[in-house]
Amino acid sequence: MRDEFNSSTHYLLSKSSTCPADVNTLTSQLLKDLPSYANRVIQRARRLDRTVDSFSYVLVAGNPEFEPLSLGPGQYTSTAPGADLEPPQQVFLTTLERQYGDGRAFYRQHYHWLFLTQTPDGWRLALMFSRIGSASETRPPTPPRESSNGVIGQAVNLWLRDCRMGTLRSS
Repeated sequence: MRDEFNSSTHYLLSKSSTCPADVNTLTSQLLKDLPSYANRVIQRARRLDRTVDSFSYVLVAGNPEFEPLSLGPGQYTSTAPGADLEPPQQVFLTTLERQYGDGRAFYRQHYHWLFLTQTPDGWRLALMFSRIGSASETRPPTPPRESSNGVIGQAVNLWLRDCRMGTLRSS
């Protein structure tokens, strides 16, 4: 039994893909898997003893944009020797989520601003902000909030971990 497990583990690792160095390619691959990763994060966080269950499903992720916003005056620049680090790559993306309540489904678009950094062992999520789009044209989206530990932030971190480890299936 142990040899069978080791050989199947070896098969999975030997058939793995590697993380792309290019942020555009990385994001394209991430977006394909992000809904399933996010939905697993949601399912793990559910409390099964609740009588009323209110949670979302991530249906789709897309619309990536790579044009960075200026971080303004106050942007940190290190004066330490050897601190020639690349600034984080900014990626903007959206998710469409469905939530059930009052006997019907509600759809919301969420906007995410990711700061990804390339490290010697691969990509990492440095920081993330999110805002919720309004269902009404008369109300603006919510203000951005730090969301690195939210559902999408956790899903991105898990996906990047799997990418760095080479355990993603190539499509």
